[in-house]
Amino acid sequence: MTGAEQTDGRPPDADALAFLTRPGLTRLWTAARTRLERNGLRPAGTIRLGDLDAQEREALSLLLARPVTGLTATIRLLDLDTRLRASAVGRGLASTLRELGPPLTDRRAVRDAAAAERSRVWSTVQAELDATSLSAQPWAAQWLEEIRRGGTLTRQDPHTATTVITQAVHTLATLFPGTDPRPTPATWGRGELATRATGSAHGLDDGTLLSRLVLRGVALAHGVELPADAPARRALWRMASVTPDEVSSTVLSYGLRPTGGTWREAALRERAAHHMETHLTLRELRTLTLTMPPGTRVHVCENPRVVEAAADADRTAPLVCTSGSATTVVLSLLDALASSGCAFAYHGDFDWPGIALANRVIQRYAAEPWRMRTADYEYLATREQVNGTPSIALTGPSSEAAWDTELAPAMDALGIALHEEAALDLLLEDLG
Repeated sequence: MTGAEQTDGRPPDADALAFLTRPGLTRLWTAARTRLERNGLRPAGTIRLGDLDAQEREALSLLLARPVTGLTATIRLLDLDTRLRASAVGRGLASTLRELGPPLTDRRAVRDAAAAERSRVWSTVQAELDATSLSAQPWAAQWLEEIRRGGTLTRQDPHTATTVITQAVHTLATLFPGTDPRPTPATWGRGELATRATGSAHGLDDGTLLSRLVLRGVALAHGVELPADAPARRALWRMASVTPDEVSSTVLSYGLRPTGGTWREAALRERAAHHMETHLTLRELRTLTLTMPPGTRVHVCENPRVVEAAADADRTAPLVCTSGSATTVVLSLLDALASSGCAFAYHGDFDWPGIALANRVIQRYAAEPWRMRTADYEYLATREQVNGTPSIALTGPSSEAAWDTELAPAMDALGIALHEEAALDLLLEDLG
């Protein structure tokens, strides 16, 4: 600190502090703080205060030692700094604002430090890339530049950004070894590749930042668009000789009788003939030929209990269960059946998540609502009340049914949620 500003750390005397904290100066200190922090804490430039009231004009007149009579005042920060040093305050603008609190932030210095840190991150990444076979790949520079422009990493703290992008470089170098003499397997399991890159088998799980960066590189390497959904992302992993986990998730099916000639299709027909349900994995769906007899109508339900009851009652209609949500494996099966020309009928829960799921399935596959209209809901609700069945209250935000605009208002009016089991006897009649 220079000039008349105190250097012994003592605060202004009580009278000076009382004056500085009077309400008429509150807007001045707020505006001065904002400008000072933008200026690298230098008292430069001006601030303008408008719509001054009498209290503010009086306080500013006393502080600046000049009359402020209008509704607007323009104040040079350098003049304010000089005035504070020469007054009983005895210190400059920055020290005064620190005394009044909160601490000042040199935003310019913060920005410069952040820019320097980002530059360090990219320098580190470039060095890592140059040290691998990836530097010889014609698409690698474009990949790195797209990530830089996209801003994905700049929203991370520097340590995380450096770690993730470095892992992405080494993962891609593993998948595209070029002239690297190190032996690599023809096919990687995604968990195995993730463990090699991150130490965790889940490091490349769908939705992680690392998986997004790696898939962007794979897409550029193969000259394809970055996929937007889970099935397409799995296909892109396979394009890079990486096998996603295709056995842990299953879709519950019943009564499927594909016409294909391999033992796989024959096994499904055999299970259908014996009224046995089947859990299909993504791995199986990739090897099955799901060509169905012409005009096959597939019923789709939400709850596994419907499948169980259909099997117990020896029903014959084909049935697919979403098990509460249409996951990738469920959609993969429905997509395959749709491609073979099947038509669909959908039933689910009469609650808001159930309506949202029904919208998704019905709109994606042009499915027929299966006992899912307003009249069906009102009939089931009345039957539950007549039978003395305890009711379940509807909760959460409502969701309009795309196939029946009267359904959501009816559900709102009655306020009752109905799970799929409430219609089980009716559904079984339809599955005969």
